[in-house]
Amino acid sequence: MLVRDAMSTVVLTIGPDHTLRQAAALMSARRIGAAVVLNPDNSGLGILTERDILNSVGLGQSPDAERAHAHTTTDVVFATPSWTLEEAAQAMAHGGFRHLIVLDHGEPIGIVSVRDIIRCWAPLRQHAPA
Repeated sequence: MLVRDAMSTVVLTIGPDHTLRQAAALMSARRIGAAVVLNPDNSGLGILTERDILNSVGLGQSPDAERAHAHTTTDVVFATPSWTLEEAAQAMAHGGFRHLIVLDHGEPIGIVSVRDIIRCWAPLRQHAPA
C-alpha cells in the first residue's frame, strides 16, 4: 500500500505569524493534528503539530502571543505519494515524529500520520493467517 492511499488530503496551511491559538482552533475545527507552515519570505515549508502547541502551553507560554514560526519544525522529512507505507513508517520511527508532509512536484498535497498508517494496516493484519 502506498502513501497516496493512506494520506489525508485535508492540508491546513498557515502562515508563520498565526498565533498558536489560531493554529489550534483551525486544527481542531478540521480534526487534524498538524498544519503546514508556509513562509512566503523564504519559500520554505515547515510543520506545526499539536505536540508543538502542547509543549508551548506546558512551558507557560501564551497561545495568544506565541507565533507559529517560533514553534515550527523546519528540518522536515517529506514523503512522496509513491512511497510505501513501510517507507513512511520507517522515516517516522527513525526521525521520532508522527506526521509527514506529502509533496508532489514541490507542492504539499497531503499529510500522512501514524494514525493513517495504522488505519490501513489494521484490517490487513486481521485477515492475515495466524
